[in-house]
Amino acid sequence: MPLMARKAVHSDDAPKAIGPYSQAIQVEAGKMTFLSGQIPLDPKTMEMVQGDVVAQAERVMLNLKAVLAAGGLDFSHVVRCTIFLTDLGDFAKVNEVYGRHFTGAPPSRATVQVAALPRGAKVEIDAIAVS
Repeated sequence: MPLMARKAVHSDDAPKAIGPYSQAIQVEAGKMTFLSGQIPLDPKTMEMVQGDVVAQAERVMLNLKAVLAAGGLDFSHVVRCTIFLTDLGDFAKVNEVYGRHFTGAPPSRATVQVAALPRGAKVEIDAIAVS
């Protein structure tokens, strides 16, 4: 699919992003794809990946990449994500993994701490993509 017109929007009158995300992403109307939240399940075994939040975040991003690809998309089409963490102390570690997957202006984003995630996951991420 051809790359859509995607523009990062920034205002000096609002706080700068404190991680790999944009204040806003503006796109022309197109086909929207809403990705369900992914947790760090290995798709071959359907078991949680072993390891720390970095290993879990990497698996989550690979799962999102696979769903995007199934829709003929990649991370350049993502305009919005929500990151759910069971410990906001993991924010910087997850940011580092997450940020490696967005080579251009990263999508807008929210990060929230939650009491628990399915299967005892430490991180879950959902996304919205536009083509």
